[in-house]
Amino acid sequence: MTNFTRREEGELVYYAADGLESTGLVRHGFSTRHGGVSRDALASLNLGFKNDEVSSVLENRRRFLTALGLDPARLVTGQQVHGTVVAEVTARDVGRGALRWEDGFPATDALVTSLSGVPIAVATADCVPILYLDPVKKAIGAAHAGWRGSVRGIAQAVVTKLRECYGSNPEDILAAIGPSIGPCCYEVDERVMIPLQDNFPFWRRVVEPRGDGHWFLNLWELNRQVLVAAGVLERNIAVGELCTSCQVLDFFSYRAEKGFTGSLAAVIALKEDNKKQL
Repeated sequence: MTNFTRREEGELVYYAADGLESTGLVRHGFSTRHGGVSRDALASLNLGFKNDEVSSVLENRRRFLTALGLDPARLVTGQQVHGTVVAEVTARDVGRGALRWEDGFPATDALVTSLSGVPIAVATADCVPILYLDPVKKAIGAAHAGWRGSVRGIAQAVVTKLRECYGSNPEDILAAIGPSIGPCCYEVDERVMIPLQDNFPFWRRVVEPRGDGHWFLNLWELNRQVLVAAGVLERNIAVGELCTSCQVLDFFSYRAEKGFTGSLAAVIALKEDNKKQL
């Protein structure tokens, strides 16, 4: 499972992971910055409420989810804090965070569900979005993994939650690592390196020394290694290798745009014909 495909719906552009798509079980996508109504530094498909007009964000969400064949009113999100909390989305949570950031799951950076027709999403602008599918138990997940979440093992926490909630076997799980800052651009210092070295014996495989106490960190490979350690098969992990910082004309990048930027989104939902819809 290695390939991502670029999709265009008019001016709206997004990426899909071929391995997830080929199952026929889900609708999903990793957004770009193209095809929305936001202006200036947030142009144009900003999907986060920060720094933007609510009406613009809601229209952008409507466009993106509609392009995926999903209902934006049923979207579920979390209030991301770079932690490792994983919440299960149940029937009472449908639409939570769809209209206001404040309505999302508090202090939550990952979601799982087995409900059909319920899109779950994470927002990013350099951090790593990871989408999950257990095609056997018909369950999905979405994770937001910045360096803190990555070092703390949020990628594994989602696998654990899928197992606890739905009886998932890690070897059945498919995972797709979407657009985020790449090892070409993500320079870090000892603030990141110390917990990385403390938590992972394989840390040398995911960094490249730059000198003067700085390294390039490969968040894609770090999260891939964490997924493998959690029992996900290597052949079931797709890495898009799309750098948000290098490709800032196509993606929002917190680092490349010096802290003022929009939000991308990674969205996944089980198709309605796979389970009874609410």
